[in-house]
Amino acid sequence: MKITLNRIAFATCLALGATAAQANDNFVGLTWGQTDNNIQKSNALNANLGNPKLDKVINGEGTWGVRAGQKTADGRYYATYENVSDSHNGYKLRQQNLLGSYDMFVPLGSNNTKLFGGVTAGLVKLEQESRGFSRDSDIGFAAGLQAGILQELNSNTSIEAGYRYLRTNASTEMAPRGEGKAGSLDLHSSSQLYLGANFAF
Repeated sequence: MKITLNRIAFATCLALGATAAQANDNFVGLTWGQTDNNIQKSNALNANLGNPKLDKVINGEGTWGVRAGQKTADGRYYATYENVSDSHNGYKLRQQNLLGSYDMFVPLGSNNTKLFGGVTAGLVKLEQESRGFSRDSDIGFAAGLQAGILQELNSNTSIEAGYRYLRTNASTEMAPRGEGKAGSLDLHSSSQLYLGANFAF
């Protein structure tokens, strides 16, 4: 898993570097979407805590993000920071993403409407902040794909809708305060439907 993630991250860096040479427009953007997570729990965690519903804590929750990058007529590369957190039945989790992405554009009808698709690699931080438990966090790798549609409103502003899927290996532990480790949970994958607005300068 780690070898595959490293290879994808390396390929993404090469693509970003190649695109940088022909970049001609800087842009910043905001995104808002819904994140669905696949969280897998250890057998020990299920046994010690009675099979807690940790997969529901940050599943289907709103996620905000900010991004900055450069684009050409053929594609774009950009860095994104995202944050999602919530509580459920006394359990609290937070996920933060720091990602680098590259998209290729395919004009649809006119040059103002484009399909896009690309690759993403970066880091994911998973934090366990549940009441009554010792706080714990882990930073893991992430790699995935995204696709969507982009509409240019004018020379400086565009909006988009997209979908992204990430595989990750972030993991954290749960230990009731004053007691030993109860078990661990892994963020196996993360997907997101989102809307975004971009502003060129």
